[in-house]
Amino acid sequence: MGRVIHFEIHVNDMDKAKAFYGEVFDWTFQDWSDYAGMPYFGVVTGEEKELGINGALMLRQSAPPEPNQALNGYVCTIGVEDYDATEAKIIQNGGTVAMPKAALPGMAWQGYYLDTEGNIFGLHQPDENAK
Repeated sequence: MGRVIHFEIHVNDMDKAKAFYGEVFDWTFQDWSDYAGMPYFGVVTGEEKELGINGALMLRQSAPPEPNQALNGYVCTIGVEDYDATEAKIIQNGGTVAMPKAALPGMAWQGYYLDTEGNIFGLHQPDENAK
């Protein structure tokens, strides 16, 4: 069985992207640029004992996707404990709403956002009372 073990977020402005994800999700970064041969920063998303994966921010190699075009890739959804507080941080740090918060009845709150580089990502807060 194949399992997702790493993600890459393509960015034009590495410093702006690091600031956004660091402020919103408390992610930390490791410079792997020498290894990759380009600006490439490893992303640590949490403690090793926690469920989840780590990834990287890498320099975008082509034009970014146009607004409203079909997605050509994967959307990473990030689990949060406080959806509304996280959404506020996203907006405060230059992100925008792509699809507003909605209930997955009896399961969770889910929504989608654009980061400062135009990449889409999801937020997910488990809540069996969501409706």
